[in-house]
This record gives sequence, C-alpha cells and structure tokens, in this order.
Amino acid sequence: MIEFVLDSRSKLNTYVQLVQQVKQALRVGMLAPGDQLPKVRDVAQSLAINPNTVLKAYRELEIEGLAEGRPGVGTFVTRTLAGASLPNQAELRADLVAWLQRAQAAGLTPEDVTALVETTLRASLPVEPPQQTASAR
Repeated sequence: MIEFVLDSRSKLNTYVQLVQQVKQALRVGMLAPGDQLPKVRDVAQSLAINPNTVLKAYRELEIEGLAEGRPGVGTFVTRTLAGASLPNQAELRADLVAWLQRAQAAGLTPEDVTALVETTLRASLPVEPPQQTASAR
C-alpha cells in the first residue's frame, strides 16, 4: 500500500502532491488496478491534514479515471499508468540507488541531486510537442 509523504517546501498544493504520488506509484507498478488506496481518515491523521484535502485528491483521481470510490468500502485503483518499460524498471532502479549512494558520498544534498537530475533531464531527453485535440483545431 502507498504511504503518502508531504514536502512542506513544495509550492504544490497538498492535494496535488497526493495525486502525483498516486500517479508515480501507478507508473512504477507499486499500485495496480484493484488495489485500495489508504482510507481518507488514516491519511488525514498520519499527515495531520484536513480530510477534505484527501477527499479532493481522491476525487481528482476519480475524474482522471484512475480510481473509483465505493461508498462505505474505500477508494480503489481502476487503471495503471505503467507502460511497457515496467519490466526494465527493477534493474534501472538498482542502478539509480547505487548512483544516489555515490552522489551522497560525493557530498550532494537532496536538493543538489534534484537540480542535477532535472537539469540533465531537460537537456538530455527531447520534449514531445503537446498533442492537439479536435477542439483545439
């Protein structure tokens, strides 16, 4: 089951952070269709936030078709975001963990690592142009 964490330094709203964490878990296979998300009350208590914030995040996931609320039972994942690359992620994750350990040993802070990864990502991977929708034409 997913365990939510909040970044108090983030400029993102709390509910957006929760939505992003669910999406990340779906991309890496930590969550799959049929899995239950933590109960609203439990998330609110563990993160010391308003239950309405959790409800807002779960509603957003429902709107996006990623989750479904079942009254009196909970909220369940309805589809995955994991792609064909999922089987390759375990080896890549192990490589990344080793790299992160080297970065820490070299004296990089988490902020340094984030900056290095984000700038390298932008410089190295091509950005796909936004898809035009029928209504935008």
